[in-house]
Amino acid sequence: MDEREIEETRAFWNRVADDWLVQVGTAGDTNRILNSDPVLWAFAGDVAGLTVLDAGCGTGYLSKQLSDRGAHVIGIDFAERMIAIALEQYPDIDFRVDSCAELRTVNDAQIDLVIANYVLMDTPDLQGTMHAFNRILRAGGAAVVVFSHPCFPQGRATITGNGEISYHWNSSYFDRGKRVDPPWGHFTSDFIWFHRPLSDYWKAFNASGFVVLGFEEPRITEERYQLAADSRKLTASKTRPNSVAFKLQKSHTAE
Repeated sequence: MDEREIEETRAFWNRVADDWLVQVGTAGDTNRILNSDPVLWAFAGDVAGLTVLDAGCGTGYLSKQLSDRGAHVIGIDFAERMIAIALEQYPDIDFRVDSCAELRTVNDAQIDLVIANYVLMDTPDLQGTMHAFNRILRAGGAAVVVFSHPCFPQGRATITGNGEISYHWNSSYFDRGKRVDPPWGHFTSDFIWFHRPLSDYWKAFNASGFVVLGFEEPRITEERYQLAADSRKLTASKTRPNSVAFKLQKSHTAE
């Protein structure tokens, strides 16, 4: 793994941490609230009494929600500024500066449930991350991973007035590597992420000792229609696949 790439990514997330707090607040952004949160919580199940790792916790809002549901939470992020904000917001939660691909601060077989909410597309080292998740999970433990849909890059979508959507690729879908999207919303910095075809994720899960228990492409459900800000947002949430979600179970220790 290229250390310069890792440090560039860490510097990026430190740079946007304060803006990220505005983006996700205490409840998550619109996409999470409308589309993926119901799937995340359905896959996670009852977390009361479980030791849960919020991997790539950012500014900590999901760690707080997990704690409120009775979990014993460890939140980790490799961006020091993210963890500083999380500790300011939620000082009673165990937040640590750590990398998802290493998890040096977490002992083997310590965790019941790992949640990685929109994280895997941001890590330069997918295989290392999945091996680390396997190592720290207890036998039979689970991981819930939600990440941006690699087949449909929302940052490169064009929407016409009649609602037709076109997705644009500057390279082959099968070409892996770092991508840079222009600033969006109130952000002023380009966004760094890492593209991999969907099959790479499946192969990484399998190679790291996980079996897939559940898979969804989250979209808004009828009981959440009223949460959409307007008809355009509702239509987008009903028709555009923003993300994918997997529930994984540790079947054996990765070699």
